[in-house]
Amino acid sequence: MDIGFLGTGSMGLPMARNLLRAGHTLKVWNRSPEKARILVSEGATLAPSPAQAVTPGGIAVTMLSDDTALEGVTKGPEGFLTSLGQGLHLSMSTVSPDLNRRLAKEQALLGGALVAAPVFGRPDAAAAAKLNIPCSGPEAARARALPLLEVLGQCVRDFGEDPGAANVVKLCGNFLILSATQALAECLSVAQANGLDRGAVMDFYSSTNFACPVYKAYGGRLAAEDYSEGGFKLSLAAKDLRLFAGQKGSGHLKLRALLEELFASASARGWDNEDVTALARLVAKP
Repeated sequence: MDIGFLGTGSMGLPMARNLLRAGHTLKVWNRSPEKARILVSEGATLAPSPAQAVTPGGIAVTMLSDDTALEGVTKGPEGFLTSLGQGLHLSMSTVSPDLNRRLAKEQALLGGALVAAPVFGRPDAAAAAKLNIPCSGPEAARARALPLLEVLGQCVRDFGEDPGAANVVKLCGNFLILSATQALAECLSVAQANGLDRGAVMDFYSSTNFACPVYKAYGGRLAAEDYSEGGFKLSLAAKDLRLFAGQKGSGHLKLRALLEELFASASARGWDNEDVTALARLVAKP
């Protein structure tokens, strides 16, 4: 397929690379061109603007940081929405469900469609094509997107016609990740205070009752007290939490409110570019 891939950051780069390796033709665009240029040596074409990255009636894949970035590449002065026309926009960013719904309506007026397919997984999972992907949107568009999603992920799950539904699943899932991360941080702090080795405790948990990717990936960093910049920046996690807080039914949630307080405290300490596990430092330094 001829694909325009927009957003080649820490997640987008390995995803685009996997599509190239699967034999697809890619035009790539990134706000900082040097981050996309590496793909040119692997067979991609570097596009000077979002509009020039897409083919009319083709496929545009977006993997961007937030709502503002996504709106900029679709509807800005050089946005691709009109250029794509009757094509498919595969929106893989973690953005607000309502934004995808609005963009879907605008693409539909041009004869095209939007499928939401945000991803679960850190950059190493993206590189290994082991992402887990909820998707939603018009049935025919989902069928067109499926071969690409199967290249990128190990599990693709259908959540119906609503182009915002997959992003609700994603935001709820990230809330679970943030909640689990904070619970692990507090658990390991208590274990350490009682003379136990953090690594040994975490190894026991992640190989028995809590043997799942979230506990393994985030627990390992927490056990090692490694809060350097990782695959999930604290600033991006805070953005996802804000989006979750804006969803219907979240206003009364007490754990959500507590996490918001913790993120505000971490941001005030200048930790925005550290990994989300940096919240654990607040356990020792309230």
